Amino acid sequence: MQQKGAIQIIEWEDLDKRKFYSLGVFMTLTTRATVYPASLIRTRLQVQKGKALYSGTFDAFFKIVRAEGVWGLYRGFMINTFTLVSGQAYITTYELVRKYVSQYSPSNTVKSVVAGGAASLVAQTITVPIDVVSQHLMMQGQGEHVTRFKAKTKMVLTASKSRLTYGQTREITVQIFATDGFRGFYRGYVASLLTYIPNSALWWPFYHFYAEQLSLLAPSQCPHLILQALAGPMAAATASTITNPMDVVRARVQVEGRSSVIETFKQLLAEEGIWGMTKGLSARVISSLPTSVLIVVGYETLKRLSLRADLIESRHW
Repeated sequence: MQQKGAIQIIEWEDLDKRKFYSLGVFMTLTTRATVYPASLIRTRLQVQKGKALYSGTFDAFFKIVRAEGVWGLYRGFMINTFTLVSGQAYITTYELVRKYVSQYSPSNTVKSVVAGGAASLVAQTITVPIDVVSQHLMMQGQGEHVTRFKAKTKMVLTASKSRLTYGQTREITVQIFATDGFRGFYRGYVASLLTYIPNSALWWPFYHFYAEQLSLLAPSQCPHLILQALAGPMAAATASTITNPMDVVRARVQVEGRSSVIETFKQLLAEEGIWGMTKGLSARVISSLPTSVLIVVGYETLKRLSLRADLIESRHW
C-alpha cells in the first residue's frame, strides 16, 4: 500500500528529452486551441469601459457568436500559435531552474516558486509581442472601437447574408510598428511580468500543496493523476484571483496604448472603483479551470510517457 501524500515528482533528469519535446508541442497546441475563446472574451471584458457592450462572460459569448459567428471566438488565434515557442521555453526553464535550485534547497515550495517565476520571465519575453498583436486582433469586430488599430474590412456576400471579414496579422503588425516602432510590440511588458511572474510563481507551489493535501484525504489506492487533475484548477483559481487586478491593467496598457502601469491602475480605480479590478475574473477563472486540468493531465502524462526507459519499472502512480 502506498504511503499517503507520497506523490512522486518526475524531475528533469528523469526524462527522455526527445520524447518530451516532440509530445509537448502537440499538447501545448491542443490546450491553447481549447481555451482560446475564453481568453478572447476575458480580453474584451477587461478592455471595455464599464459594461458598455457586455454584461458578463456568458453575455459576451452569446453576443460574439451571434454577431461574428463561432470563428469570432478565434480572432488572432493563428498568430497566437507562435506562442508554442514560449510554451516550450517555459517548461524547459521551469525544469532546469528547479533542478538548479534543488542544489541549494530541498524544499519543493522554494523550488516551485523560483522556477515558476523564472519560467514566466523567459516565456513572457517571447510572448508579449505575440500577445500585443493577438489582442488587437481579438478586439476587432464588436470590440474594435476600443483598440487603436483597426484592420481593413471588406464585405463578403454569402447565400444568406453579408458579413464582415477583417485583415489579419500583417496589417495590425505594420500599424503597430509605424505608430510605436519596435517598442510598440513590448507595450505592457512590465505589466505582463507583474501579472504572470506572480501567477506562475503562485500556481506551482499551490498545485503541489493541493495535490499533497488531497492525497492525504483520498484513499491510498486513488490514482495520483486524478488528485493532480483536481489540484491544478484549485491552484489556478487561487493564483488567478490574487493576480487579476494586474491582469486588467496589463490588458488596458496593451490594447489602449498606455505607457504607465501606475497611471492606468489609478485611472481604472478612479473610474470603476475596486470592482473594476475584478473585470474578466470569471472568464479568467472559467478558462483557467479546464486549462489547468488539461495542462496538469497533459503535462503529467507527458512526463510519464517521456520517463527514461530504465526508470519505468521503479515508478508507481
